[in-house]
Amino acid sequence: MADEAVHIGGSEAVKSYLQPQKIIDAALKTNAQAIHPGYGFLSESSKFSDLCSINNIEFIGPPVKAIESMGSKSASKEIMTEAKVPFVPGYHGEDQDVNLLKQEAEKIKYPVMIKAVMGGGGRGMRTCFSDKEFNGLLESAKRESANAFNDDRVLLERFIQRPRHIEVQVFADKFGNCVYLFERDCSIQRRNQKVVEEAPAPFMTEERRKLMGETAVNAAKAVGYVGAGTVEFIIDTDNEDETSNFYFMEMNTRLQVEHPVTELITNQDLVEWQILVAAGNELPLAQNELKINGHSMEVRVYAEDPKTNLPGYGKITHLKEPEKSSSVRVDTGVIEGSEISTYYDSMISKLIVWGPDRYSAIKKLSNALIDYQIVGLPTNLSFLKKIIDNPEFIEFNEITTNFIPENLESLLPATDKTPDRLIAIGAVGRALQEIKEVNLFNRRKNNDTDINNPFTSNNTIFRNINNFFSSRFFNIVDVNEDNVSIIVTPLDNKHNFNISIKRNDEETNVKLHATIDPENDNDIITSFHDNSIKCTSSVVFDKEQNNLQIFYNGTEYSQNVFSLSIPPLNPEESSGFSGDLFADMPSEVQKILVEENQAVTKGDVLIILYAMKTELPVRAPSDGIINKIFYKEKETVNAGDLLISLKNEDKE
Repeated sequence: MADEAVHIGGSEAVKSYLQPQKIIDAALKTNAQAIHPGYGFLSESSKFSDLCSINNIEFIGPPVKAIESMGSKSASKEIMTEAKVPFVPGYHGEDQDVNLLKQEAEKIKYPVMIKAVMGGGGRGMRTCFSDKEFNGLLESAKRESANAFNDDRVLLERFIQRPRHIEVQVFADKFGNCVYLFERDCSIQRRNQKVVEEAPAPFMTEERRKLMGETAVNAAKAVGYVGAGTVEFIIDTDNEDETSNFYFMEMNTRLQVEHPVTELITNQDLVEWQILVAAGNELPLAQNELKINGHSMEVRVYAEDPKTNLPGYGKITHLKEPEKSSSVRVDTGVIEGSEISTYYDSMISKLIVWGPDRYSAIKKLSNALIDYQIVGLPTNLSFLKKIIDNPEFIEFNEITTNFIPENLESLLPATDKTPDRLIAIGAVGRALQEIKEVNLFNRRKNNDTDINNPFTSNNTIFRNINNFFSSRFFNIVDVNEDNVSIIVTPLDNKHNFNISIKRNDEETNVKLHATIDPENDNDIITSFHDNSIKCTSSVVFDKEQNNLQIFYNGTEYSQNVFSLSIPPLNPEESSGFSGDLFADMPSEVQKILVEENQAVTKGDVLIILYAMKTELPVRAPSDGIINKIFYKEKETVNAGDLLISLKNEDKE
């Protein structure tokens, strides 16, 4: 983390990070010698680079001229033509007359791409398949470009229908040295946004690698480049000639989000290289000293709804990252409790792995995604897992940028009902967590010295389980909006449970053996009575959103993350037996109106709490018998504390 922090303005980027002078003022205030612009905001702003120079601050990036030349798609195409860098046939002229553009589109032949001249990130980009839709799509592209870049100029390119997206990492110093650190395949995209990146590119021959690498170096030298840059190419998979089927798209004049995959296969720190070059040093290595070692993959973990591809926002209420190592890396800026706000990109992290070959990297990434847990907002974790496990992706024989659109239905979360076994795991897991919370509270209350490990043995939680509940009722809403009634009943004190699941007048019973991991409240170890396979699942209850998240570690289902909504229990609508009564808020036990083993009727007042100068009656949610009273009059309770447990009258 930074040694110093300087407030530069409001949360909106236009009030802070997009205000060049505020960044300069912060640098001057802290006596900074250089500024690293990161990935976005002002990282490709020639005006900001120039402002740094005026204030004698080193801009860790390319010269102003290079930024300006490559920032304009139209200008960069002209420069690339002179440098004999191949580019997709198209129109890159200044004349923006609608009729002329339409004539140029007909010359190129449909389908054509309409692209914003100053574009990036897929904005201001439209695909046009016929002259009938040209005018409407042109107007739309120009409008989006004007809003995003304050410039509505467009260029036209032939639309390659089955492309691969391969980019080359280049690096240049101030002494004229320039190298390529090999390529990255970024073909797995959704709506022109990269989703999975890997290096090296699958099925890349040494001949093509050398040809594309040298072409990228020529492109960088053509604009007098210095620092880290990425030259992006599109591959026409319908053209089998490797010497003529790749075309220049654009050059990103900054470090890319996906640069870690290059770092892992070259064992080089690209940010360190940037700083060394900015400080006036030569490149650390020459081209012949750079080698590829193994295979690396990166996925971008976003707060988003995969069904709509729209960003999600909110608080991360639970976060468990994969275990990090030399081959598993998580680049992130959030922790549990962080807010993903509406002001910035909704990326949560980048998950990067390395393996000695592509298949081992895929396996490692798949396992890391299983171990990654985020609760509190929607994420694309399951979506990413399905991509990585997809047989077509694994083989990569005919993968193009159309992979996600062509496979979207199989990649999205299941919309049918959650399997009964998963519902059973979730219900039992939550019931056991509640017992553990109560047991921990009681041990604290009794001044137990070992409160940090309330279960010194796995059996402790079950020794007197019927003192906690004879059955536990849950009402949930499944992913397909079914209302499901669940009753969890302990069969004995030996970890065995029956879970009754009632859905649309159909009732099933699942019997399982379950224990809670003493090291982690969320981990539930289960095995089913008809199947001896033991499995550990994480069950996380988000109290703020009444959501139960189940992270399943088995392999028999097409996804490993299941989400169930648990509305606050309404005793009037409960179709099952609820045996536990909890305190809603911190309060004092004012009056206890019942005794243990006393029969009560639904609605009877059992206990009166006192809080905020108000008496709070606690009523029986159903007919039953008082099993245990956990507090005495005048004692204080906290929100969520178990007050009274009932047992079902039918069991007597």
